[in-house]
Amino acid sequence: MKLALTFLALVLTAMPLPAHAQENCGELITVDIRDGEKQSYSFGPADTDGKPIATLVLLAGGGGVLDLDEAGCARKLTGNTLTRNVAGFRKAGFTTALVDASSDHQSGEGLGWFRVRTEHADDLGAVIADVRGRSPLPIYIVGSSRGTISAVNAAAFLSGIFAPDGVILFSPITSGFVGGRKAWVAQTVFDVRLEDISKPVLVVAHESDTCIRTPPEKARDILPRTNGDLEQMIMVSGGPAADTGITGVKACAGRLPHGFGGQDELVVKLITEFVGNAGAR
Repeated sequence: MKLALTFLALVLTAMPLPAHAQENCGELITVDIRDGEKQSYSFGPADTDGKPIATLVLLAGGGGVLDLDEAGCARKLTGNTLTRNVAGFRKAGFTTALVDASSDHQSGEGLGWFRVRTEHADDLGAVIADVRGRSPLPIYIVGSSRGTISAVNAAAFLSGIFAPDGVILFSPITSGFVGGRKAWVAQTVFDVRLEDISKPVLVVAHESDTCIRTPPEKARDILPRTNGDLEQMIMVSGGPAADTGITGVKACAGRLPHGFGGQDELVVKLITEFVGNAGAR
């Protein structure tokens, strides 16, 4: 039976966690993908005395280029919702796999138009399969902003050991612009066959998000199209970055409501609770 949950999250504000913990960002892993290209990610075990909960495969927004160094630390997109919270996820009991753009999308527009392609889903499937060989935990693919397009693509297209066990979306891209200078800005999560997603789905939006590509109310249109056995929509409010008056593309920044700026503790809490509910079914 499909279980749908919708509520307004209580406001929880905390000082941002460090962009990354330089002493232990993770192990840099590289897997072979299409035509000799490579897919790198930073793998790190849970940093907790308790039993690990799950593995989070983390997909940042923008062009998706993290430029991971040899220590597994991101040199770009460090302010992204997911990138900056890697240490927090591990302390909460999650193993993490922070995914860089593939080797053939490290320059220019990064992943850009590639996020909706089945080849991109296959690349992410290679990461998921590799992670399964390193950890027996359930795997949740987590996307923020443009990373949500990649996340739903993988969740809808992949199967078997390559598929995630659940999908979590922060500030999903629901509004595109047709006819723009860059054709891929028209892409949204709705360009993917959402009805093919049958795993647990969490959608999180911020009511003060004024990014032109992520109108918060349109985030509610995602779950009616998916077929997850557990579905939850959370509308977050408050935080120190709310009501800045910044709009348009400039509002699509990690320090603003679009990126849940100043609410890192809440981001970790929402994921922890959802994964716990999914595992308790």
